[in-house]
Amino acid sequence: METDCLIIGYNDSNFEEYVNMVRSMGMDSGAYRDLNLAFITHDNKPYRALDILNHFDDRNGEENYRPLSNMDFLSPAILYLSTYLVRKGFSFDYINLFDLEKEQLKEKLQNDNILTIAITTTLYVSPYPLLEIMSFIKKHNSTAKIIIGGPYVANQVKMLNEQALQQIFKYIGADIYVISDEGEWTLTNVLKALKDRLPMNTVENIAYRKGEDYVRTPISKEANSLEENMVDYRLFQKKKQSSDHGINEFVSIRTAKSCPFSCSFCGYPIRVGQYRYLNTDLVEKELDAIKEIGGITTLSVIDDTFNVPPKRFKEILRMMIKNQYNFKWNSYYRSDQGDEETIELMRESGCEGVFLGIESGSDRILKNMKKTARRKDYMQAIPLFKKNGITTHTNLLVGFPGETYETVQETVSLIEEAQPDFFRAQLWYCDPITPIWQQREEFGIQGEAFTWSHNTMDYQMACDLIEEMFFPIESSVWLPQYGFELWSVFYLQRKGMTMEQIKRFVKCFNAIIHEKLLFPNKKETTPHLIEDLKQSCFFDASLNPQKDHIQPATMEELALLESI
Repeated sequence: METDCLIIGYNDSNFEEYVNMVRSMGMDSGAYRDLNLAFITHDNKPYRALDILNHFDDRNGEENYRPLSNMDFLSPAILYLSTYLVRKGFSFDYINLFDLEKEQLKEKLQNDNILTIAITTTLYVSPYPLLEIMSFIKKHNSTAKIIIGGPYVANQVKMLNEQALQQIFKYIGADIYVISDEGEWTLTNVLKALKDRLPMNTVENIAYRKGEDYVRTPISKEANSLEENMVDYRLFQKKKQSSDHGINEFVSIRTAKSCPFSCSFCGYPIRVGQYRYLNTDLVEKELDAIKEIGGITTLSVIDDTFNVPPKRFKEILRMMIKNQYNFKWNSYYRSDQGDEETIELMRESGCEGVFLGIESGSDRILKNMKKTARRKDYMQAIPLFKKNGITTHTNLLVGFPGETYETVQETVSLIEEAQPDFFRAQLWYCDPITPIWQQREEFGIQGEAFTWSHNTMDYQMACDLIEEMFFPIESSVWLPQYGFELWSVFYLQRKGMTMEQIKRFVKCFNAIIHEKLLFPNKKETTPHLIEDLKQSCFFDASLNPQKDHIQPATMEELALLESI
């Protein structure tokens, strides 16, 4: 088989190695304290939420058992990139989940005639997942050119000087790096050059290996039309079994690129450029194509601002109601860009959940962030979603310039009063690419990434406040990061868990994390917490007794255990 481009999707790399790497930065580092809220340790091994659910799942060990995964859908990057390649006359193949499909990849690498291998980096923040893929490829294939592109590469180019960039390129070891915020057009130019035996210096937007170094070519702006590059779902055979290649019951789509807003903590619009979106007729065309696949139960809209502009969003909702699509859907939602009618239309059209980037409950901090929404918008929207049976998750940032103890308490009170189903607070990441960096003198910003300070707070104080928020809020459930997202809730419902079971499972998981925060030197988890967690992992509701209140071990229990 001849393949112009074999695309490799996500690699859920070894989590234990990742934890050890972050821990090496120091257990007081912002990076580790942020990560520490997302895993438990059982039998001396770190587990994320879905990892431990797989470990204790009563179905584990059955024939054809496939582990639960947050990436159990065909990657949108593969869908869009593959379709683009075909329209430009190139052939493709793909591996969706590297860590689960190594045997299939090995067979392709050894038996197929592959010109290039393209590795996507949409969800990577470090090179470690790439290193594992690179090692595997080189072990089984020595002829295909390896191309790496996507957000991780583009971000490194923006952040690093030439010497550091050369070091990271050599460290990873690809043949060619695509340097573009999009990259589809550049990839096809690389393929054309290779097939026509043209020199790589004729291709813009790349860095290619030449001797011991990498040579960068001129940069030009790449903007691939949404209208002309919609997914051709006919190229992807639907999964008939869990081991099959192709689309399963979960599909992600985009109807827009970039974001029309300029929040000062976010560099996404700067990287991607002007906001562009499909009109309602083209959205309908794509939804009709998804409906024709058959068996799709869950649609995730990955637009940063699906409900903007509001008029178009209502048109889409009315179209969906008219067409009576038989799948549920979820999306991001901006609370100041909708009203009660919008939320009612969302319910009627099959919306089951929204991700709300609230960031703060303080109007002062929202103003600093240049958010257009205010506290009153969230206090109005969240109860309306609850009234309409739509699950809500609110995401929060703690430590943004201007943050104080008092502004964090405003955020806590918002969660307690509005009572979203789920919430999560994250440490502010100081990114020099974001607009707030231009105000660093005004706010006294020192440092970057997860190690920073400013006029009103430093990262250690922010971490302390986040940990204080972790357990006392009982009206909403904390969603652990790194392995459990709002989408996981709908995924587990499709797999047979009820919402009540899911919330109990997450609460049991969080209780162990809370105990870890209270007693960091305690080597083993209190037995009853492990037993509660184990029972919460049973999909059979009769084996999963419900408890209204879950708490870590008390000081008295710990003293008793130590005396035994």
